[in-house]
Amino acid sequence: MPASQHSLTYVKFLHLADALRQGPSAPGLDSLEERLLNSLAAAWHTGRRIKVLEVARLLPDTSERTIFRRLKTLEDKGLITFMTDPQDHRVRHVLPTPKTDAYFASLGECLSLAQQA
Repeated sequence: MPASQHSLTYVKFLHLADALRQGPSAPGLDSLEERLLNSLAAAWHTGRRIKVLEVARLLPDTSERTIFRRLKTLEDKGLITFMTDPQDHRVRHVLPTPKTDAYFASLGECLSLAQQA
């Protein structure tokens, strides 16, 4: 596939993803929440369990206080949940919800559609 076709595919994906984010069932993420959720998803994809205290390392250019506020908003939006570690009750893990899985599945569909055209 020529480079110009790759560019066109990516631009189509951006348009489709933007339409998804503007739609009635969109989770209403700001840019930092989107970055944070994407970083968490990349870690979850590898099978890692992310501790709340580790989340700040995912976005080193953002203050811990801001990260923890955004975790709360992601929880309020139903995109993450917290689970207490059964071995150490002081530790909490950040986990995706079915709503998160559906959101990323929709983005995956956008990518598939962009590649087809």
